[in-house]
Amino acid sequence: MALAELGNLTVSYSPPSAANVNCENPRRKPVSHLDGPNWGCPSGLSSRPGRFSYALHKLRTWFTGCTQEDRFSGLRETCSRVQSRRRTLLEVEVSQVIKAPAEVCPLCEGTGWKAVPAGPNARLGAKNDRRVTRCDCQLRARAHTLLAAARIPRRYEHCELTNYDTDFPGAHPSLEDAHFVASSFAKKCDPRGDKGLLIIGKIGTGKTHLAVGIMKELILSRGIACLFYDYRELLKEIQNSYNATVQTTELDVLRPVFETDVLVLDELGAVKPTEWVWDTVSLILNTRYNDNRTTIITTNFDDQPAAGASGSISPARAATRGETLGDRIGERMRSRLHEMCRIITLDGTDFRQKFRSASFR
Repeated sequence: MALAELGNLTVSYSPPSAANVNCENPRRKPVSHLDGPNWGCPSGLSSRPGRFSYALHKLRTWFTGCTQEDRFSGLRETCSRVQSRRRTLLEVEVSQVIKAPAEVCPLCEGTGWKAVPAGPNARLGAKNDRRVTRCDCQLRARAHTLLAAARIPRRYEHCELTNYDTDFPGAHPSLEDAHFVASSFAKKCDPRGDKGLLIIGKIGTGKTHLAVGIMKELILSRGIACLFYDYRELLKEIQNSYNATVQTTELDVLRPVFETDVLVLDELGAVKPTEWVWDTVSLILNTRYNDNRTTIITTNFDDQPAAGASGSISPARAATRGETLGDRIGERMRSRLHEMCRIITLDGTDFRQKFRSASFR
């Protein structure tokens, strides 16, 4: 055995020796293998002298005539077949992707812009001018993107203005009036100037259905960015941002709430009021009010002043009445809502309980 130094690496080289190994070829004659150089190693050098090279077994049967299998021969053949199969499948998939024709919009021919014809009252020279506008395919793609980012809960994904039912036994006339106002709002709303909506009603009167229906109409028909947030969920996310282990900050949670064109804030006042809750509500509503953005709000509480408001009601009556919107968000924010929103009131019985009990009859 000889030692050789290659830079800082010292390796050992074992010269070939004629050591017989008990192998048999198809002719039943003993075959001598050289025990020494590691023929399975590209360098031919072995760091372990005397190591038998299993590369001779089943690697080239026609070379040695040996039929003895080593423990890795079957594994190598299996891996080779698997890799070959994977390469074949990959080539087929790539060829199918390349051969698949891309769907091209017939109006814009894939440019995203379509020509706008000149009107009949256009001047003679202006009729030759070519004007373009966004193609309908781009508007549809943007609408689906906005709809996916709107955070509409799965429970309300089916809600639309077209399936808001106002014609059922015992339906209150206020439902039809509210649907008319909501439809008109969705068609004419300017998200950077018009007032929002404050939808007030008891549980099960369809407030959230109406609000989500307005959202979807604004997104799909007009391409206006909207965002849905449950009031309780929003406050919980803000509280979680104070946790040091969470990688989000309070501003990360509130930025989309501040900047979206139309915000739907569901179940306002559902959280027990504290100083922190009042401060958070004030921050959200005041920021959107100052930025002149539209907000749609739903609540179960009557639009009445807080019990502590001067001259509102007598102390005896305040002790027996239920909580109001002024009690839950504060009288100052209630006054701000009157300036920000148009009020819609829904009356009637709980739609869920009415039809759930009817289904068991």
